[in-house]
Amino acid sequence: MKHLNRRDFIRALGLTSLAAAGFGRASSQPIHEGSMVVGKITASARGGAAFLEDGKVVQPRREIPVFRDTDVLVVGGGTAGVVSALAARRAGVNVTLVERYGCFGGLWTAGLVLIVLCTHIPGGGKRKKMVQGIGDEILGRINSLKYGAINYTPDGPHDATTDPEAAKYILAKMLREEGVDIVLHSWVTNAIMDGDAIKGVLFESKAGCMAIRAKVVIDATGDGDVFDAAGAESIPHVHRIGLVHRLGNVPDGKAPEGLNLGGATPVPGVRWVNMQGPQGDCLDVQTLTTCELDAREAIWSKLKQVQDTPGYENVFLLDVASQLGVRASRTLVGTQELRLEDTLEQKPCPDVVGIGGTYSFLKDLACPIPYGTLVPKRIDNLLATGRCVAADNTMLNYTRLIAPCMLTGHAAGAAAALAVQENATPRNISVAALQGLLKKQGAYLG
Repeated sequence: MKHLNRRDFIRALGLTSLAAAGFGRASSQPIHEGSMVVGKITASARGGAAFLEDGKVVQPRREIPVFRDTDVLVVGGGTAGVVSALAARRAGVNVTLVERYGCFGGLWTAGLVLIVLCTHIPGGGKRKKMVQGIGDEILGRINSLKYGAINYTPDGPHDATTDPEAAKYILAKMLREEGVDIVLHSWVTNAIMDGDAIKGVLFESKAGCMAIRAKVVIDATGDGDVFDAAGAESIPHVHRIGLVHRLGNVPDGKAPEGLNLGGATPVPGVRWVNMQGPQGDCLDVQTLTTCELDAREAIWSKLKQVQDTPGYENVFLLDVASQLGVRASRTLVGTQELRLEDTLEQKPCPDVVGIGGTYSFLKDLACPIPYGTLVPKRIDNLLATGRCVAADNTMLNYTRLIAPCMLTGHAAGAAAALAVQENATPRNISVAALQGLLKKQGAYLG
């Protein structure tokens, strides 16, 4: 069966155009006429079934087919991963982005964590925007859509809150505009190593197990899955695991005491409700299963409480996040660590690659992020970004938030591109050159 290019695919869908006004008309053919028997479909690269040997399950030795070679491979299409991919591609290298779900944004979108905290610091009666460059460009484009965002201002008193579908759309659109090679519905399972240097990853999909080889790999999984597979040192954490939901048809005005209706969203009558959840190990599949099931029970129980409140009878459950709200699991042991005391003491940061806005425990201070927090101590050709960068047990509660993920993503993508262009490992690139590239791409470094 021949593979369809984008134009043929759109024609097969019955869509006449991709004009800005919309996709065009849908096909008038009955849906059952879309099926057909074909001579061949994509073969699954599984290498044969596992088998039992002396009571043990054994997987046969096999060659792994190579799906693609790329300059920079970004694993994970959450906020940090998307910004990494955009930064590297704009720097002029080939980029492949692998994501396990069917959309981008991670916890910001699929997780329904809609507020973008830590974008500003207070000062002079007005707030000063710290998150600039690609991250702010994304927010600006979301804000340009009707019902895309609220509270997005240069110096306003509140952080922006975005609509999840608007964010998914803009993230995908920007990646496609830049020519990033996108691989969705694929789960990276292992690293390809040559000594202490990573050379790519293995991933599983409906097509089986395949390999992507890369000059530099960026771990944007959130859980450090790639750097763990590569043998990099890490620090384990447990944290609260929640599940966010949205309510619809919520009346305006202050809610009665004891009724949690969450925060406002760009869509009138819709609010998003966060959940702390129990503390647990998000690397344990049984813990994740239990948290998911218990959280859904709790959400419906809370909904009944809302609907039993006079004036709120018509509130309904709009949706529940398709991704659990995991807050922390592994953090990298980097060549440097982001520490609370360094931030509060305003310790000089000569290798700064991003400056984030303030947060509750930062006492109105900005947060410089050093490049070493992205670089493993030992493994080469590998960078971390997002919530799994090197940070102490308090500061990981900063680096896991959306705006700081934009900053570390921008830094990792730019650094990876420089490493490719200089034919160097990420730990050996010129930090001054990296800072220059980040500034060229609009980042604020002080």
